[in-house]
Amino acid sequence: MRLLVDSSALAKRYVFENESETIDSLLGRASELGLCIILVPEIVSGLNRRVREGVLTAHEYRKIKRQLLNDVRDATVLQLTPAVIAHSVKLLEGNVLRAMDALHVACALEWQAELFVTADRRQLTAAGNAGLQTKYVG
Repeated sequence: MRLLVDSSALAKRYVFENESETIDSLLGRASELGLCIILVPEIVSGLNRRVREGVLTAHEYRKIKRQLLNDVRDATVLQLTPAVIAHSVKLLEGNVLRAMDALHVACALEWQAELFVTADRRQLTAAGNAGLQTKYVG
């Protein structure tokens, strides 16, 4: 299965939350993993926020970051092409959606993902409206 996960879903792989086991299971069943190019900076931003808040130690951050970069190495990293930008504009015009969230969905559309996974309900709705098969991991 061609699986695309957004940053809200993949972050559950590194910081234990509800549905963390579901993410690991989906990743294990995927034949291909696609990730939008903005995913790594989004997850790193969230991890650094947790370090500043004292939720993660610097050591835990470095360990998680290393695992994230190892996972990304095995994935197809999807670029922001003119087609992806066009999809994102259409998504933004037809849905209540943040720009970064639209880019994840647009990458899934352009890559022809068989399953799009997110922990964001608005993004889930937009992806479904665009014709993608979706899974919510909230």
